[in-house]
Amino acid sequence: MLDKNGIARRIAKEIKDGYYVNLGIGIPTLVANYIPDGIDVVLQSENGLLGMGPFPFEGDEDPDMINAGKQTITTLPGSAVFDSAMSFGMIRSQKIDLTILGAMEVSENGDIANWKIPGKMVKGMGGAMDLVASAKNIIVAMQHINKAGESKLLPKCTLPLTGVNCIRKVVSELAVLDILPEGGFRLIERAPGVSVDFIVQSTAGKLFADADVKEMDLN
Repeated sequence: MLDKNGIARRIAKEIKDGYYVNLGIGIPTLVANYIPDGIDVVLQSENGLLGMGPFPFEGDEDPDMINAGKQTITTLPGSAVFDSAMSFGMIRSQKIDLTILGAMEVSENGDIANWKIPGKMVKGMGGAMDLVASAKNIIVAMQHINKAGESKLLPKCTLPLTGVNCIRKVVSELAVLDILPEGGFRLIERAPGVSVDFIVQSTAGKLFADADVKEMDLN
């Protein structure tokens, strides 16, 4: 079973040379620490930054340099800072090759709920709706099951939706799953030490799985 850094490490393997990538709040921000060597990637933050680097070491933080989640960050040579209007222009014009988002729920049809729990105060949706409406490719980084042991990969989302039929891949602490065009999760890889049977039991949505599924390579 993976921790949050393990999920981020596995997602980083999906990034290709030359990609422009937006990292959402939560687990996705950790992906910046695991970009594979030898590839040129530009990380974008919707608050107005292109060329984001890894998180700073303790003591090296610059409080004026933050990502969309208000975490302190580093910048790489050639980075650019601009207003959020320009940043959302990049997103809405589909200049971003890959978007990595966190989620509270994902449905078997690729719907995502990641911004509101009814009855709890939130400041707003942020850039999530623009990202899911405009992104060419979205990968979700999330917990497969909640603290009560209940699945968060569902036949239908129960929380307010952020986007409909827009997610194509999920990476959780248990597995890597594709979402099929006709609906349903397809088990592609399993986390180290996790059985196919346990993933089946932990997935409430429709799941297709072979008896022999390869284990994730995190090296």
